Amino acid sequence: MFVPFHELPPSARIWIYQASRPLTEAELAAVQPALRQFSEAWTSHGRELRASAEFRHRQFLVIGLDEAVADASGCSIDSSVRFVRELEAALGLQLLAKEQLAFLGPEGQVQLFNRRDLKQAVADGALQPNSLYFDNTISQRGALEAGWPAPASATWLARYFGAA
Repeated sequence: MFVPFHELPPSARIWIYQASRPLTEAELAAVQPALRQFSEAWTSHGRELRASAEFRHRQFLVIGLDEAVADASGCSIDSSVRFVRELEAALGLQLLAKEQLAFLGPEGQVQLFNRRDLKQAVADGALQPNSLYFDNTISQRGALEAGWPAPASATWLARYFGAA
């Protein structure tokens, strides 16, 4: 069953998929019915799931699930990945690729850095400890709302800045 994303509890499980480019306003509007339809129809072993899906910052698909109602099963997770692949094809972008890391730029735009270029970006000063990083590995809605994006030095990227 679809619920508005903000109505999911802080403990709700989330999956974040980063798009290879920002969506246009027209694309965001066009994809809304599909996000709602997916959330409405998503099930686990025949049980209705209390779920939501939305795009944030025009570049991140966030799928949320209230596991207090029903947990995701392997089959339901597979169906969510199929949905993400369908979105990739419909929008002509990548959502499942992991080679790009996203940061919030000074103008509020999302900046992508290739993982293999990360050390050089830090050495060049393009990335600083206080650069706001979109840590797409967070898995609960509460963490998303509390600190996403977060300073790079407060994430797994701290090691690139000499922090422990």
